[in-house]
Amino acid sequence: MLTFASCTGGQQPPPPTDVVRRATITDGVSATGALSAVSTENLGFPKGGKLRSVRVRVGDRVSAGQVLATVDSYAYRLVLRQQEANLAAQEAALARIEQNPSVSGAQDTVDQANTIVSATKDQAAATQTADNAAIHRARRQLADDQDALDQAGDAVSALKRACRSARAGSAAANARLSALAQQALQQLQSGDVAGAAKSLAALSAALSNASSSSDAATACSQVATAEAAKTAAKQRVVSDRTALVAAEQKKDVDAAAGRVAVANAEQAEIAAQNTLNSASSDRPFNIEQQRAVVAGAEAMVRTARKDVRDTVMRAPGDGTVSAINGVVGEFLTPSTGTTALAPGSKAAIPGTGSAGTAGGAGAGTTTVVRPAGSQFLVLTNVNRMKVVLPFEESDAAQIKPGQNATVQVDSLPDVTLNGAVEQVAPSATDISGVIAYYVTVNLDSSDSRLKDGQTARGTVLTVDRDNVLSVANAAIRKQGNNSIVIVLGPGGQQRTVVFQPGAVGAERTEVLSGLTEGERVVLPSGSS
Repeated sequence: MLTFASCTGGQQPPPPTDVVRRATITDGVSATGALSAVSTENLGFPKGGKLRSVRVRVGDRVSAGQVLATVDSYAYRLVLRQQEANLAAQEAALARIEQNPSVSGAQDTVDQANTIVSATKDQAAATQTADNAAIHRARRQLADDQDALDQAGDAVSALKRACRSARAGSAAANARLSALAQQALQQLQSGDVAGAAKSLAALSAALSNASSSSDAATACSQVATAEAAKTAAKQRVVSDRTALVAAEQKKDVDAAAGRVAVANAEQAEIAAQNTLNSASSDRPFNIEQQRAVVAGAEAMVRTARKDVRDTVMRAPGDGTVSAINGVVGEFLTPSTGTTALAPGSKAAIPGTGSAGTAGGAGAGTTTVVRPAGSQFLVLTNVNRMKVVLPFEESDAAQIKPGQNATVQVDSLPDVTLNGAVEQVAPSATDISGVIAYYVTVNLDSSDSRLKDGQTARGTVLTVDRDNVLSVANAAIRKQGNNSIVIVLGPGGQQRTVVFQPGAVGAERTEVLSGLTEGERVVLPSGSS
């Protein structure tokens, strides 16, 4: 316990003190940044073109879907018509493939080929049957003519025997023999083989009778006629044999021709079947391929239609026109610029080429030639504002989403805005050689005097404890690892007290235990 003693006997003035009391403990880190509209959109034409109309001015408020500007659409409309014509042609080609009768026609050809094969086989079989019948007839004719030849030989032999017997017959008998011989010869010459055989048989019988009868007539005069009949019969046999050989050869030729005809018909049948198989197998793939071509043509039409639509710029949402870079008649390049967004929001980081680039986050580090940089038009929502602040890394380490913040705008010194941390950038940004982390503060309210890009100073409350027991920071001493204060008793006595501190604010520290509300603690001399 510390006490104060008087050396002169006079009363020492009481030391300065403070009361342990409940209070709000706050502390924070500060940075200078800029106001940014709650959302910023850089607008342009995807493919550029000649600017035909601009229907808004900087500062105009627009609503979603409102036409803002247009570029010349002539070339894009021509391309659209070409793509629509190509689509129609490809759809017609698909319909032609789907309705093509090649498969049904190929099937009809196969059926007809099958019929021809059957008919050719029937024709070959009929020809063979006819050839067999002709051979059979030729063989029978040869047999009949051979019989006639045999009969003629017998008749000649009989006549020669009768002639040698030198028996003379009656005139009637001679006439009878001569008549039979002449009849047989005439029948052989006329082709009546059967009649000639009968005549020759009758002649042989008559000769036999004549040779055994005493009144038989001589046959010598008839030998020449009988030999002529025999010669005719022999010629007939030779002719019959020739005809038989010809018939047999014709059968062989007709059989070979039939086999060739059947083979040709079967080959035609195979070819027709192959054509059918090819048409049947190719058709689904041809249809699928053409459908893919149609799908590609449809995609090209959709792209061309989009290109035509993109020649008209419409507001994607409600907002205020912050910048326009273009005059009717000028040629715009395709839009390629993007907006650098503040952490956790759609607000732009000031000083990165968007409309509001007065200062703040990158003040003094970015030279902006014109509002919005290369963008044709910038649309912002200025009804609400956010503050984008770059904090150096040690301060950023203390900031978390949800922490309260206060903001003061340089151009409006009478305005103090309250807000909360929306997000802290997870990666650093080099600003003039200093590593910083962007922090987005969402403001609770707005003011019509606030402008996008105005310089603002924000303080994020890293410590914010309300209605907690506290002691003045000036009264706290450190003794090893302990925090101590000197408590002044009712009689002016002083005692050292160890307490457990909590949150540390700019002026006061939270008391977790060791002190009670109302106790007075001694402050260093000179403190008030």
